[in-house]
Amino acid sequence: MWIANVERTRTLEQKTECEFGICASVLMERAGLAVFDALRNLVPSGGRVLVVAGKGNNGGDGLVVARVALQHGYRVEILVTCLEEEMTPLCKHQLDAAVVAGLDPVFPNSTCWNKKIDQIGAKDVIIDAILGIGAKKEVYGCVRECIQAINRSGVPVISVDVPSGICCDTGEELGESVWALRTITFGMAKPYLFQGIGLEHAGFWSVSEIGFPQVLLTEPSEARVLDGEWVASLLPERLKSSHKGDNGHVLIIAGSQWMRGAASLAALSALSAGAGLVTVASIPSVCDAVAAHVPEALLLPLEEEGGAISPKSVMKLLDLEHKFESTLVGPGMSTEQPAKDFLHEFFAHWTTPCVVDADALNCVAAGVKLPNTDCVLTPHPGEMSRLLHSSIAEIQCDRFRTVRSAVDDIKHCVLLKGPYSIVGEPGQPLLVNCTGNPGQASAGMGDVLGGMIATLIGQDLPGYYAAGCGMFWHGAAADICAEEIGQVGYRASDVAKALPAARSRIVSATMER
Repeated sequence: MWIANVERTRTLEQKTECEFGICASVLMERAGLAVFDALRNLVPSGGRVLVVAGKGNNGGDGLVVARVALQHGYRVEILVTCLEEEMTPLCKHQLDAAVVAGLDPVFPNSTCWNKKIDQIGAKDVIIDAILGIGAKKEVYGCVRECIQAINRSGVPVISVDVPSGICCDTGEELGESVWALRTITFGMAKPYLFQGIGLEHAGFWSVSEIGFPQVLLTEPSEARVLDGEWVASLLPERLKSSHKGDNGHVLIIAGSQWMRGAASLAALSALSAGAGLVTVASIPSVCDAVAAHVPEALLLPLEEEGGAISPKSVMKLLDLEHKFESTLVGPGMSTEQPAKDFLHEFFAHWTTPCVVDADALNCVAAGVKLPNTDCVLTPHPGEMSRLLHSSIAEIQCDRFRTVRSAVDDIKHCVLLKGPYSIVGEPGQPLLVNCTGNPGQASAGMGDVLGGMIATLIGQDLPGYYAAGCGMFWHGAAADICAEEIGQVGYRASDVAKALPAARSRIVSATMER
């Protein structure tokens, strides 16, 4: 599913009308019916419905909901956040239809306006149709008053296209914004669903196509939401005649005396993701920990300096480089000077494709140059802030823009972790993940993801596709953990162990279609 920002959505609407002859009023009727279907699933006929409508097309969509709900036996009231003469022609047309149907809209200059605001909490459901996708300025006046009253009421809210007060393209709050239980958006998914406060305030969301021509909906945009079919089509197949040497040999360079578990998690993950061979290269104490927890992993002890990998180990790795198809570098390595010196020398000569994670990213941010090979960088927001020399707030305020900036600056594939992780690469659309859950916000999850991506690269999947498949698969495994263990408290090792089952679920779901 492709993602449309405001500009793309406007183009979609214009082409639908000009090239296919489907006028805006028809789309408005269908949008209202789509929202009414959500209303009907939430509250039975006879329920008390309040539609809060703005002056634009979003308000028109809400007025369609009001009219249709009345026709189906709901008790409907309408609050309009502007004067009648301020309404756009399409919205005014729907207002007139609502009045003809028997509804009596209340405007801000009405003597009962304040009374109606105070009574919002007595409703069974509120339809938020105040502001649409074009809102960019801070809300004020009657709009702000209504948003605050809606949020105070405790009444379930269905938002039309976007929760009012949320910037469509960034997910930022415009001073105040509606906290919706459900959001029905139209045509294509919007950026606010995946970032900023928007991803929280949208609640449970769905996309209604409302009759946009399919040929327009499938035109590539700047970003797409991943789905299981796309991932299943790319996951490497295991041939009946294959042996371990055919399925990728992954080198994991990780760990220090302070963080010995990261290497074990990455190795467990790589093996669970299907790597034929996994070698962990690290200081002796880390290798001992890996041997105890992941006996299937091969070990390559490296010289130690001050608790970290010594720069003297580089030649040992270079002599063995021909054995490996991919590399994961960074988990638990520390940013002590020996580790920085090691990475500086190692990256200067290494040519095998790399997943660069964790402390290796922090060393790159401190001046260590990336290797002259294909790389996938997997920063969380803090690491990204150091790479781009920006605050975390700046990184998070528009994650789509952040990834595009990082790709332009670094010239490699970048995966920004977090809710709805995003992958970008020069010349490619952004990939947005839709699997996973809040239980992943715990230690070691990034080590597991790094091992997975390195495995897929080692099985000849290009970094961009390996990163996209890896984050989807990783989230799917976490969803299995949430189902079987609990929403909170499962561990990174649990996710690694769930990878085979998650892969089977992804592939099976596609085969059943």
